[in-house]
Order: sequence, then C-alpha cells, then structure tokens
Amino acid sequence: MAERDLTPSADDALKDWLGYLAGEKRYSPKTLESYGRDVSAFLDFQFAHRGERLTLRHLGDLKATDFRAWLADRRRDGVSARSLARFLSSVRSFYRYLEQRCGVSCSALGLVETPKVPRSLPKPVSTDAARQMIVETGARDMPDWIAARDAAVLLLLYGCGLRISEALAITVADLPLGDVLRVTGKGRKTRLVPVLPAVREAMAAYVVLSPFSPDPGEPAFRAVRGGALGARAIQEMVVNLRSRLGLPASATPHALRHSFATHLLAGGGDLRTIQELLGHASLSTTQVYAAVEGAHLTAVHAAAHPRARRR
Repeated sequence: MAERDLTPSADDALKDWLGYLAGEKRYSPKTLESYGRDVSAFLDFQFAHRGERLTLRHLGDLKATDFRAWLADRRRDGVSARSLARFLSSVRSFYRYLEQRCGVSCSALGLVETPKVPRSLPKPVSTDAARQMIVETGARDMPDWIAARDAAVLLLLYGCGLRISEALAITVADLPLGDVLRVTGKGRKTRLVPVLPAVREAMAAYVVLSPFSPDPGEPAFRAVRGGALGARAIQEMVVNLRSRLGLPASATPHALRHSFATHLLAGGGDLRTIQELLGHASLSTTQVYAAVEGAHLTAVHAAAHPRARRR
C-alpha cells in the first residue's frame, strides 16, 4: 500500500469495516483481502489526487468527478470493465458502512455508473464429457489410490455440485458419506447436499486404497506425500484429461459444477432448489443456468428444424 495520511477516524473506519465484514458478514479471508486491496487502492488514489490529508469529511465530500478520475486511471492501467465494476462495488460497500456506522454519506457516488460488463454464460461440459472425464481418471498410468482419489473428487464436483474448495475441505470425520453431506461454502454458510450412491462408492473406494490415515479433523483427500491435497493438483489433472479426451479449455473443475446445475435444470429441476444445492445467496446468480439451457435449446432447434435452416 502506498503511503497516505488518513486521520485516525478514517483509518479506524477502514479497519472497522474490514472487521465488520469478517465478523458479522463472515466473509472469507480471500474476499476480505480483495475488498481491502480495492478500497486501499481507491484511498491511495484520492490522497494523491487531492494532495491533502483524507478525513471522513473529505470522503463524504468527494465529487462524482473524483470517482470517475479514479476509474479512468485504473482503465488507463489496462484494467478490464469486469474488474472496474468489482472495484466500484467494493467502494460502494465501504461507503454503505460509513453511512450506517459513521454517519458519512456521499451522494455523488450514486451518480457514478457501474462499467458495463459483457455477460458471459457458464460453459458446462456435456453429460458424455463429464462421464468420460471421470472414467478416464482410472485409465492413467498412476497408483490406484490416486486414480480413485481423483475420480472421487470429480464425482463430488459433478454429482454434488461442490466447489473444488468445498470438496477438498471434506474431513475424515465426514466419512463414510451418508445420504446427505453438510457443506460449508462461501461466507461460511452451510447447506445440505444429497449424495448419490456413485459418489459414496467412489469415496469409499478411495478411503480403502489410500495409504494415509489422517486424523478425524484433517482433510480426507491427501497429496502424494501425505499432505492435504491442493486445488492446483486437481486443476493440473483436469488439464491432462482435457488433452487426452480432446476437450476444450473450458472443461475445468468448476465447469463440472456448472454441468451439475445445467443438467439438473435440463432434467426438470427448478431454479430455487438448484440455488439451494449450489449455495447461491441470490436466485439471480442461479438464473444464468436457465440462459445456458435456453441457448442450447435454441442451437439445437436451429440445427434440426427444417424451417430454421437458411435457404
């Protein structure tokens, strides 16, 4: 962080805001780091831009041009519209806290438009591709326990819709898996996810073959040397599978979670239930999968219907 001279009141507000996000909102350490970095960069710019000490009064007196100058400076550095929107969202969150807890409001911030972000749809893999990825894990030249481990992880992503961090956080105490798994996701929010028999069987096979016996509170998935398995190892494994199967670069571990949601929706699942299974805080986040399925149906219709073909 560049040197800047915040008065104690402004500096304390920044620290208290981060403490509020950690304690009351229960944001993850990575999210806190991101918010802190974004707002600190904003304050650094305003200090340099104004050339004077920043106080809470100054933060409330900022003009729309001050915010736009900051965004323009970041854009000149090559920052994407998506990142600019995230930066502005962090600053808005900070100002909401200032208004609620410190009585500091800034009407000018409401005049600043969020940069338009091109909407990108999730890229799920097909049902056949998901099945091939799981089967192919056992066809590689490696110890049986590693093949069983990787197959179990992929099945958790595709069969339960877990994030990779959630799958790797399963502990020995969670085993053997039952019909339902309690998952702690983003914001430390917990949800219950049904466990398919195929997932339970894959986990049981891995446990039997694994040469390690970690303590109950430790992660069940272990790396080659016995430490906790990291996400990077799974990502590299999926890259290898993509190469072997000729799948696109969009076939990532997280794409299997997308596939879980998209294939449920295609099979008649309702959005509200899928939202709960994925652990989304907002239904609008889940609705993007309806757009994916709609785009797929449109493409199939255009390719198959005789009146849809161009003459």
